[in-house]
Amino acid sequence: MSLMNYLLLSAVLFSVGATTVLVRRNAIIAFMGIEMMLNATNLALVTFARINGNLHGQVLAFFVMVVAAAEVVVGLAIIVAIYRTRRSASVDDVNLLKDVRDPA
Repeated sequence: MSLMNYLLLSAVLFSVGATTVLVRRNAIIAFMGIEMMLNATNLALVTFARINGNLHGQVLAFFVMVVAAAEVVVGLAIIVAIYRTRRSASVDDVNLLKDVRDPA
């Protein structure tokens, strides 16, 4: 498999993840789409590092994985907290972070 095939696979994965985030209304499914986009980015970074013959892309991919792990912890905590209060994981129903006080 050539390196360009890895880049094509990365583009397809990123496109599927972006479509998932834009189309689906369930927070968990949208969250999985974001993770798919991050994994596609990691694949592209490692492929570019392999093409250039250095480790810079692999180091960046490692940092993206660290950020993704932190994002999973915080994101799932927020989704679980919203689900406990609303009994729904739909992103359309979430308005908990809106300020309900009268600005006048």
